[in-house]
Amino acid sequence: MALVLNNEVHRESGYWTKQVHQFLHFLREQGFTQAPEPLGFDEQGREIVSFVKGQTCDYPLSDEVASLEALVSAAKLLRTYHNVSQSFLNEITTTNQTWMLSCRDPQEVICHSDFAPYNICFEGKQAVGIIDFETAHPGPRVWDIVYALYRFAPFSNPKNIESFGGIEDQILRAYLFCNAYGLNEESRIGLVDLMLERLQALLSFLMQSAREGNKKYVLNMQAGHHLTYLADIEYITLHKLRIEKGLIKI
Repeated sequence: MALVLNNEVHRESGYWTKQVHQFLHFLREQGFTQAPEPLGFDEQGREIVSFVKGQTCDYPLSDEVASLEALVSAAKLLRTYHNVSQSFLNEITTTNQTWMLSCRDPQEVICHSDFAPYNICFEGKQAVGIIDFETAHPGPRVWDIVYALYRFAPFSNPKNIESFGGIEDQILRAYLFCNAYGLNEESRIGLVDLMLERLQALLSFLMQSAREGNKKYVLNMQAGHHLTYLADIEYITLHKLRIEKGLIKI
């Protein structure tokens, strides 16, 4: 659980935190100020980062965050973040990386790995910041993009609280996100399969972490998060062909 004191956020740390702080320092050096500034650790060993202005939003989304303007703004912010993160790959070697999650090839950018409305800071309909970088790791752009599409479309089973709009509305939102990001048509081929792979990886990580006794993920399992992901996987699979066609051309 995070604690905010004097515009500083104190959060639980892990073996990956120093690696993440190195990356956050790099972002600052490159002029990217839409992410937290790392400020070290407190007496309890918790990490300290600066508070990022704006409001995050969990589901059900507010009207402002659910707007197309917010979606487009978030896509542009993700593209800017990815572009800045690219050169960090030249700063590290394959032998000294200690991310929470395994690196994924091709290593094009530093994936945030949880780019969703609850980790994006908004001012009205404008995305102005990104928080919670603990799952960041090197990987391909599309690994981040497919999860963002899943969360912002959102491609969620109608019985789940995250869902709003019909499948055609969701496809349009995903199409507009890809356009705003600047993802070319060739790169959109195979996105739905990758989205399903991404959700299956998330589900496996959740269940394995819970089996290992991680309290956060034990609580997630008790709350039925795994059932939500399973229902969403079923929903996306059902509409796979429609989504694939819609991402290329509406």
